[in-house]
Amino acid sequence: MMDNNTIGRNLRRLRKTNRLTQEQLAKKLNITRQTLSNYETGKRLPDIYGLITVADIFGVSVDEIIGRDKKHWFRY
Repeated sequence: MMDNNTIGRNLRRLRKTNRLTQEQLAKKLNITRQTLSNYETGKRLPDIYGLITVADIFGVSVDEIIGRDKKHWFRY
């Protein structure tokens, strides 16, 4: 289950795993370091385009960033 800061924790994990500073990742995302910090702390959420860009940078799915896995998918 997703809580209020799943996205922020996952962004921070991906950034640290890839040995990037907030400044470096913020530059790649064309945002300020403070905005990225707000994402990581859960004060703000990135828009869908930002999530897609993060997914592309780290080679992961948006689902992974938002903490959603296949067992939560609805079946029709």
